[in-house]
Amino acid sequence: MKNLYLEGCGTALLTPFKDGQVDYQCFASLVDRQVQSGIHFLVPLGTTGETPCLSTQERIKVLQTAVEHSAGRPILVGGGTNSLTSTIESIKLLQPYGADAFLIVVPYYNKPTQEGMYEYFKAVADASEKPIVIYNVPGRTGANISAQTTLRLAEHENIIAIKEASGNYAQISEIIRNKPQGFSVLSGNDDETLSLMATGAQGVISVASNIAPKQMATLCSLLKEDRMAEARALHYSLMPLFKNCFIESNPIPAKAAMAALGLMENSLRLPLVKASAKTEQIMIDTVKELFK
Repeated sequence: MKNLYLEGCGTALLTPFKDGQVDYQCFASLVDRQVQSGIHFLVPLGTTGETPCLSTQERIKVLQTAVEHSAGRPILVGGGTNSLTSTIESIKLLQPYGADAFLIVVPYYNKPTQEGMYEYFKAVADASEKPIVIYNVPGRTGANISAQTTLRLAEHENIIAIKEASGNYAQISEIIRNKPQGFSVLSGNDDETLSLMATGAQGVISVASNIAPKQMATLCSLLKEDRMAEARALHYSLMPLFKNCFIESNPIPAKAAMAALGLMENSLRLPLVKASAKTEQIMIDTVKELFK
């Protein structure tokens, strides 16, 4: 039996900046908003948090702040790189600061074979004192972990879930159908939350829930309770947000939306830049419609 079970909505937390520095006070308030909105778990230091552009000390302090304001919510921490040595070093660095589990991306740029992916994730899981969640996002990594490889890894006692952002419904369905007890399948795409949870997935790791945490937590709860008519209505009301959060590279539109709500400065670190004027207006209109 797995020792941590992730389900419902987890937010891939944005990292706010002010005058080029991490705005920890703002970040704490964002985590408070997530908790008060009923979010189920928190995911700091992922791609959405611009983690490759954070220093070691910034990463530690972001994690510490998330833990301090989590009110006991599980903390799934981004820790993956494209090197086994670097990934294990990242896990060992962050492990003492309150991580409950680590989100480890399929190694990017290297384009490993399926056997390479299997051996990599097995080695990471063997080396970590905390559980591991696989993150499959071939649109960013250039490599897709197959259902067969995922299911092999799901038998490892320290691998508890997969965040699946391949967009391949047949592949994800095969994982859901054949996964062992205690292993979670989490959508990595907001707009697939309904379809995947309706067919057996346990939840979503969401970008949209930065902006609409209460709605996303409610959507997952409705789906878990099989209240499909209500879930469908909420899903369709959120679809413009799901779509528009990715009209430029994530997290550019999400930060524009959060700025439109007055929740953070619209500031990013290079190589990312602020949204174009067109995207900014789209996000302003999207949040106005959503919260009218």
